[in-house]
Parts: sequence; structure tokens; C-alpha cells
Amino acid sequence: MQPGAPALSPEQKLRKTLDAFKESTRIRSWKHLDDDWTQLRAANLVHNRAGRDVEIVGYLSTRRDVNAKLSFAMLRSKNQTWCIQVVSTGNIEGEEAEAHVRLRTLREWTPVMIRGKLLERRQAKNDTYLGMNLITDREISLTSITPLNEIPNDIIIKQDTVFGPEQRHLQLRTDPELRNNIIKRQKAMQRARLELADNGWKEIETPVLFKSTPEGAREFLVPTRTKGLAYALPQSPQQYKQILMASGFTRYYQFARCFRDEDLRADRQPEFTQLDMEMSFAAEEDIMAEIERLLRALWYRILKQKVPETFPRMTYEEAMASYGSDKPDLRYTSKIHNITQHLPADLIGKITPLQGPTVEAFKVSISSDPKVTRKFISKFLDSPDGRPFLENADGQPGVFVGDHSAPMQGLGPLGYQYVMEGPEALAIEHGDLLILQARPTAPFTGGSTVLGNLRLALHKAAIAQGLVDPPDQHDYRFVWIHDFPLFSPSVDSEPGQGGTAGLASTHHPFTAPKTPEDVDLLLTAPEKAVAAHYDIVVNGVELGGGSRRIHNAEVQEFIFRDVLKMKPERVEDFRHLLDVLRSGCPPHTGIALGWDRLMAIMCHKESVRDVIAFPKSGKGEDLMVKSPNRPTTEQWDTYGLQVKQ
Repeated sequence: MQPGAPALSPEQKLRKTLDAFKESTRIRSWKHLDDDWTQLRAANLVHNRAGRDVEIVGYLSTRRDVNAKLSFAMLRSKNQTWCIQVVSTGNIEGEEAEAHVRLRTLREWTPVMIRGKLLERRQAKNDTYLGMNLITDREISLTSITPLNEIPNDIIIKQDTVFGPEQRHLQLRTDPELRNNIIKRQKAMQRARLELADNGWKEIETPVLFKSTPEGAREFLVPTRTKGLAYALPQSPQQYKQILMASGFTRYYQFARCFRDEDLRADRQPEFTQLDMEMSFAAEEDIMAEIERLLRALWYRILKQKVPETFPRMTYEEAMASYGSDKPDLRYTSKIHNITQHLPADLIGKITPLQGPTVEAFKVSISSDPKVTRKFISKFLDSPDGRPFLENADGQPGVFVGDHSAPMQGLGPLGYQYVMEGPEALAIEHGDLLILQARPTAPFTGGSTVLGNLRLALHKAAIAQGLVDPPDQHDYRFVWIHDFPLFSPSVDSEPGQGGTAGLASTHHPFTAPKTPEDVDLLLTAPEKAVAAHYDIVVNGVELGGGSRRIHNAEVQEFIFRDVLKMKPERVEDFRHLLDVLRSGCPPHTGIALGWDRLMAIMCHKESVRDVIAFPKSGKGEDLMVKSPNRPTTEQWDTYGLQVKQ
């Protein structure tokens, strides 16, 4: 509306809106509008001769009004990869003058259809504009412009506008990097499908409405109108894909939607996508070779990078001992070493209240100046990131800084024996940082140790402060982690399988023991059994995990009943699977790659939210559509449910 114009009545506003909407209904096909963009990009003088009439659609970009009679505007292509300059003049009467007036009333990002004549343009200095390819030798003299929708004044869309998650559509529309992440995700999926099809894999869908079974994670339940009955959304298609292996299929895959009601973090969502795979008459080495081939193809085709023909292997024990993590980032070269035997007993007593502890250490080069290193570690431990390490019940970390001007190079409290006989890999240079930490002397459990977490946190803090160079973002260090324990101690915060043995399956309860000796341990010491379980890790991120499965019904039921000591009714929840296994199911193995995490790595993003079109927040909410929402009383009544106060 022009300034000073009388306000429109509601009826007049509706009429105006409907008249504008009519314009988009007149178009029966948009293809010819795309064709003109295609020809403009081709730099073909036959198609792009001066004076040719053009008709194209896109988004208005920035506009510059030189004076009342002359304006320049940029028009974005509909996918925002190209743009062309539009020249509008008010010197001519008729349609061109009306178009000039209308152009100056439209806001940036308005979707429009433009008609005009193609003009030669003095070659532009730059061939890009706001991240788009600029058509540099042609421009359009505006004849008419038709807005296909409008942007109200309460929506501000500028190049530097920061939109919240409740305006995800505007985040995606205005952030080319974010939009390109989603496009790269689609391309990677397409490439993976081609590679898998070429190697005999069949894409098969499995149901999303499943049943509740104690696989290890909390489930989302879906009530039904049959009172007392509910579906469960699948934690993964694990049981269905094993059923497929018993059904005569040899190589199954799908991009599966999975659902887990877990605490959230940067790399976890309540619903996520995984590339799910299973193969029959196969063992660990077979599926690992298939994954290596697939990842090599993805990195080469999508990222234009080569990765090694085979990936290194590391046992769970070695990963936890050397890196304090079951998903080590091999770009950080400092390793953890056991130094217990080199330390005097009185020093061990000062750094930990534990009896008979294991003391481990690692070093990291922060600076050649001890003062800088001392300032760094002091600042870190005083920060929110460092405080949890000072509150460790096993004792605070021991901190030493290499200093050639101090007695025994600053390591005097560690004693003469350590300085003379300690691990050569921990030899301290001037300004190096040495960190000690005690832990109980017991087998490793879980995904990391306190010292492993501290090692990673210090590297990241040093990088953030510019003291250490960041790793090359194109340096991908793949590694297989294998020989996990088959069972781990139960944790109250995790549902596990709900048994009374004090044990839970480390991977899931369908994982097979690795060797004949591990099968024997099921009878005598199941906590010592090693699993045929393997994880693929890159740069400290677990891309996926898999295992060889138990294909024998009696063995599977023995683990449910006698090893995990699950309740009989919970064992019966798996009766369908046990019946399938006892029908002559062949040996089979599989894996699932977390597609969101994989894409975050390929797009160099810390959070999977940057590679998902519509992610959930840290509270599991979709702030754009406002889910989850509160059902009405009538909706609850449909399912025979009510909210417990």
C-alpha cells in the first residue's frame, strides 16, 4: 500500500489477495520458465541475443534505486544458484512504467515472475553475487513483474538475519551452506543406493509400527484403540532384518527411520536415520569389507577424496588403554600410558583415595613457554569444562609442566625412578604438559575413561585458544574397533534387557560370542566373553556398529534366560524371533551406519542438526511445528487413556 492511501476494508483486502492469487493459477506449466534460465546460463549467443524476450521466475534479491526513474535489482534463480541483474526504468509509459512502480514496492525474497528483454551488459567484475553464480554479460530490461506471493512487513529477511529454529524454513532458504548440506545428504544417499545395488544388495522396507521388546534403549509407544494394546516405534529394524535373513534374502539394506527415547546431545536425536544392512552366510570380515568399499566410494564420489583401501583395526582394550575412548580420534597423536609401576607409593596416595589404583598419564605439547602452558591449564581447570575433572571421586588430575630451569625438568614430585625409567613416549620437552589420573584397577567398561575425556577436552581447548593447530578438516582417520566385551555391568540409568544378572548386552542381546572359547565362557564367566562386535570410527565419531548374530534359537534363549536372567514374560516378547531362528536360519551378520553422523562428518559439522532438514531441539521438540503437543481429552479417551496427575 502506498503511503497516504486509504486503508482497505476486510472485503477489499480479500478481493486484492484473491486477484493476486489468480496470477499463479493462470500458469499451466512452469517448464518454459526454467528453459529461459537454462539458456541464460549456457552463455550461448544464439539463445541469448540482445533484444530477445525472456520470461523467468525466481526470488527478488537486493534492489538499488538510482533515482525515481531508474532501479537495478538482482533476481535469484528458484534454487538460488544463479542470478541476473534486472534494469527497471520509469521513463516509458504503459506496462514498463507499471512494472517499475510495482518493483519498487516489492520486498526482498518475494517470489516473482518477470518478463523483459535481454540486453548486453558491460562485463561484470565479479562472477559471483551473494554466493550465487552471476550472469555477467547479460541483463534484463523489465517489461512486467508479477509477484507470486507477498512478504508482510513483520517478516524481516536480510542476508545477515539470524533466524531461530521456529523459522527453520527461513534458515534453509537464506543459508546456502545449510541448504547445500541437505542436498549433499541426498546425493550421498543416491550414491550409496547405486553402490549397494551394484554389489547385489536389495533395498527392503520393514514396518515402523512394531512391538515393545527389551533390546536396550527406551522406546516410544503408540497406543491403539484396542484398550491395553500399543505398538512401539522401532529402535532399529534389527529383528526384522534377522527375519529377512531367515526368509531367503542374502543382502538387505534400507535407509531406516529409528526411534529412541533417550537423553539428547549434539549427535543424537529422538528420531534418526541409519543405513541398515544385513547379509547371510557371512561373518565379520565380509561385512567390514563391504563397508570399507562403500565408504571409499562415498568419499571419492561426494568429497572427491581417496581413503585407504583397508582401514586399521584396534581392539576395544587397546582403544581404551591408549586413548581412553572406544571411538578414538587418531588425529590427536598423544597416547595414554600406564605409569603406576614408576611412581612412589606416597605420591599415589596423594593423588587418589583409591586402594591399589592404576595411574595413567599422557602429554600434550601446548607451548614452548612453560608460563603459557601453566596459564592455559589453570584457566581450563577453572572453567565449566574443567571443573568436573576436579570433582572426580577417584582424585583430581595431577598436572606437571616441563621446565628445563626447574629441578628434574619440573617433574621432581614424580620421583627419580619415574624421571629415569618412565615411558620414553612421555619424555617432557620445555613447556610440555603432563597429566596424570588415577582410576580403579578393573576391566574397562563403557565408552570412555575420565583421562580419555580430559585428553580430548584439553586438545579442543588448546585449539580454541590458538595454541595448537586444528586438525586438517580433510584428514579422515578411519579405524575399526573390535573385541568389545559381550556383556557389561548393568547401569541404573539404562533400561538394558531388564534382567537380574547384573549384566546387560554391550551391543544388543542378539550379538554372538566371537570365538569357541567365548562360547564356553557363557557357562562359567559370561562377563569375560568377547563379542563378535565391531564399530567403524572416524575422527572420534562412531559412524556405526554391527555384529555377527546368534542364529541358533537355543543359544539365543539361553542368553536371554540364563545369562541375562530376563523374566519369562520378557523372553516371550522375543518368541517370534526364536521361532524364526529355529526354522533353520543361516549364519548372518550386519551393521548400521548412523546416516546423520556420517553426513555431519562429510559436511564438517559438529552437530547433526546442521544436516537434518527439520531436526529436534535439545529437549526433543520441533520448535517450528510445536511438537510434541498436548492431546485433547477426547483424543485420550479414544485410546482409553488419561494423564496421571
